Amino acid sequence: MNVIPISVSAGITGFESPASEYRQLSLDLDELLVEHPSATFLGRARGDSMQGVGIFDGNILIVDRNVSLKNMDVIVANLNGEFVFKLIDIKHRLLLSANSNHTPVLVQECDTFTVEGVVIRSIRCHRASHLLEQE
Repeated sequence: MNVIPISVSAGITGFESPASEYRQLSLDLDELLVEHPSATFLGRARGDSMQGVGIFDGNILIVDRNVSLKNMDVIVANLNGEFVFKLIDIKHRLLLSANSNHTPVLVQECDTFTVEGVVIRSIRCHRASHLLEQE
């Protein structure tokens, strides 16, 4: 995000604006949200199964393929040809929801299972964006 320094005068005198001491943060959202750009992809959350960890239907998921998988991470995985995002219980080979209305899924030897990446961030948009139009 580039900041363009400009000076504007409105010709109004009186008390100084409380915003006059406000300083723009020098912040790049790409740097803040994405640690490994070449190993990161975005996805969209669907459903209510992860609301208990603050991920809601329609949230944008930032998924990193380059971070080490830890127990109880939120992951995106391919389970028998279907993409899911769940908490992973590595020791018990379970995929867990963060909503008690959903039952745990046991990953069995006969399943085709691949962890695609770890959800490192999620973004909730409070206004619609033409870039994120629903299909």
